[in-house]
Amino acid sequence: MVLESLASSLRNTLKRIANATYVDKNLIKEVVRDIQRALIQADVNVKMVVKLTNAVENRALSEKPSSGMSSHEHVIRIIYDEMVKILGNAKEISLKKHVIMLAGLYGNGKTTTCGKLAKFFHKRGLTTGLIAGDTHRPAAYDQLSQLAKKINVPFYGEPKAKNAVRVVSAGMKKLKNLDVIIVDTSGRHALEKDLITEIKRISQVTKADEKLLVIDATIGQQAGPQAKAFHKAVGITGVVLTKLDGSAKGGGALSAVSETKAPIVFVGTGEHLEDLEHFDPSRFISRLLGMGDLQTLLEKVQDVADTDNVEETARKMMTGKFTLHDMYEQMKMLSSMGPLQKVMNLLPMNMPGANKMEKTNLKDTELKLKKFRIIMDSMTETEMNNPQQIKTSRVQRISRGAGYEVKDVKELLKYYNMSRKAIKGFSSNRKIRKKLMQQLKFADGMT
Repeated sequence: MVLESLASSLRNTLKRIANATYVDKNLIKEVVRDIQRALIQADVNVKMVVKLTNAVENRALSEKPSSGMSSHEHVIRIIYDEMVKILGNAKEISLKKHVIMLAGLYGNGKTTTCGKLAKFFHKRGLTTGLIAGDTHRPAAYDQLSQLAKKINVPFYGEPKAKNAVRVVSAGMKKLKNLDVIIVDTSGRHALEKDLITEIKRISQVTKADEKLLVIDATIGQQAGPQAKAFHKAVGITGVVLTKLDGSAKGGGALSAVSETKAPIVFVGTGEHLEDLEHFDPSRFISRLLGMGDLQTLLEKVQDVADTDNVEETARKMMTGKFTLHDMYEQMKMLSSMGPLQKVMNLLPMNMPGANKMEKTNLKDTELKLKKFRIIMDSMTETEMNNPQQIKTSRVQRISRGAGYEVKDVKELLKYYNMSRKAIKGFSSNRKIRKKLMQQLKFADGMT
């Protein structure tokens, strides 16, 4: 998880509040010290830590809980509010025709981020193209060209060109009919005069709607001065923080950039093209504190799901019908959403089962789901639609075809029967069934 160590420390602090017999001045002071320790270890600026924790302490001691809220919930809500406040407001992402120019120093992940952004917009139905404006780094053209092929989006670049402004100008003409044009630019080891001049000229040629600065989160608090310098030079409109997933200094980078008033627009959370998230401070802090992020979870489902199939499966489930085909589609969708650990991190930690599975168990579960799908691939259409027909001889044939043992096939069937019974019990609750059917725009004509 992003900032895993910080998240673990903060969640333990919240558990301490939740499990306390009562909330008093001593508990609040102890909690404040815990938060200070956790944030400083995550490289957050000491002055900012003191400001945040002073606000938490003052509010917790002076404000009364809202009607219907316990003193425990009140303190937890204050911690959440103050942490969101230090990260600023979310910047909305325009899903319309526009040009995006990326800037940044060497090694911060600019070119990879171009590919991630292209995939982000392409998946949302916008025609998207890439321009290789980095003529300084020899491998930049090849890297961006390969990313464009992988995503299946148009690409423009000139492998032997030296004049970046001319290349970008030609690319803008070539890709002018696309919804989103993403322009890569050259980097340097430092913010040098020739780099600034080149970026300014590219900005003029592209008339970029967004000028995004890409910064490596591992540099910690140094992200702040870097963001300020670029902002002063070219007027950046937002920041993309890369490598936030594995950085012990990620908290420092997040807070330092926020302090510059340059909005963080995206964060990189891994090496794959899908590992880019729109940065929303309220969602981010909610996830960090273990409160979950169900909105992002729903968006992930929408990204990977076939809407017609989802509605058809939901309709079957609400009528008590559930076949191996339906279970197969659910497993396929879940695997498309990424590692189970990332999915679990989007669930509130107090949700049943959300906080019980260790990393090793999650890995085992991922492997088991993959195994179950392979076994189902060896079944006939009749068996998938009528699992009750799968007796001993069929189990042995499926086992041989899938390359797994008989006990693995039986384990799959046991898992299916448990799931079917759970769904049958769920669908028998008329109130829940009616509400869900209305949400899915189905007529509740069942008796």
